[in-house]
Amino acid sequence: MTSPNIYPAPAKINLFLHVTGRRDDGYHLLQTAFTFIDLADNIQISLRDDGEIHLENPIPGVEASQDLTVRAAKLLQAHTGCPLGANLKVDKRIPMGGGLGGGSSDAATVLIALNHLWQTNLDRDTLQMLGLQLGADVPVFIFGHSAFAEGVGEKLTRIDVPAQWYLLATPSVQVPTAKIFCDPLLTRDTTPIKMPVFRKNCETPLRNDLQAVACRLYPEVQFAVDCLSQFGEAIMTGSGACVFVGFDTKQEAEAAKAKLPTELPACVVCGYNTHPLHSIGQAA
Repeated sequence: MTSPNIYPAPAKINLFLHVTGRRDDGYHLLQTAFTFIDLADNIQISLRDDGEIHLENPIPGVEASQDLTVRAAKLLQAHTGCPLGANLKVDKRIPMGGGLGGGSSDAATVLIALNHLWQTNLDRDTLQMLGLQLGADVPVFIFGHSAFAEGVGEKLTRIDVPAQWYLLATPSVQVPTAKIFCDPLLTRDTTPIKMPVFRKNCETPLRNDLQAVACRLYPEVQFAVDCLSQFGEAIMTGSGACVFVGFDTKQEAEAAKAKLPTELPACVVCGYNTHPLHSIGQAA
């Protein structure tokens, strides 16, 4: 067994999220824009020569075999026939059920890192294809750059998001994605927009179409929206529960955070465009 390496798995936020339709198989058609923030899990990986995949710190109540990091490692093994294994340990810092993509990011980091460590040398497109089998958000972390996404979230186009600081509220509630998407009051007919104008001169208001449903079902999310709305447009990320508002400077974001009620957990984070593992884990 090799000495462990540590790899970051950053969170993402959805700058907006529109539900534009629904496929015959039940999957929702989306338009959204992702960018990364400097809140991250850390994945510790050491190689094994016996082909076993072992998660050293399973999430309570979740079978290790169902953990996305283990599933990612085994998927890469099955696709490549690699005889090596790995010990995995996840230092969780991203809130679960918050819409920040923590589980998806963890899975993507395992795919990227093991593709590099096992020298399986899959290209980025192939890794994204594998990642999509694990979840709709996994490909964007492998894509490795802020992106405009369509389809079920897998059709990605690179964008550059201006540097910004975000006040991020992290309500103490986990929101199940399936519960939000299955809600009968969810609107699924937002008019599609064109990627180049998604941030300006757009006739369709940019919002998160899932936000109203999450606020109705979870008072904690509504409370976060109400608190952050005094500083600007408060937008929920993903299917919730986390809510953010953007600022030009860290000082402005910190000043706003100081005005929040003490019962609302929150932090100040910085957005950035390029995933820290963008340059490794795929063939040249």
